[in-house]
Amino acid sequence: MSVSNEPGGYQLTELDRIIHEPARYNIMALLYVVKRAEFLFVQNQTGLTPGNLSTHVSKLEGADCVVIEKTFVGKVPRTFLSLSERGREAFEDYREKMKVLFTTPPGAQSPPGSA
Repeated sequence: MSVSNEPGGYQLTELDRIIHEPARYNIMALLYVVKRAEFLFVQNQTGLTPGNLSTHVSKLEGADCVVIEKTFVGKVPRTFLSLSERGREAFEDYREKMKVLFTTPPGAQSPPGSA
């Protein structure tokens, strides 16, 4: 991973732009700590509107990060969300890259302790 100190601050060149968007990061972070969650629960926890959540979840599903499961309980439709294996790995990778970003001093070629 490369971190550079260009004008305007650090630039993380290998950042996953799908996860980096704040709403999608919040969705991924929530799903990272639970096996699966109902759509309404994710909506309440993230504070997103149903339409916004649906749009972000669709982008995550298109990137093979989230699995959408639609079922019925009795006659009531329910939608469950969970991270795919790729989504779990992508989230862990994103977190590690952000740790490097925030622990590497400006102008350094590599994070402290990695030389």
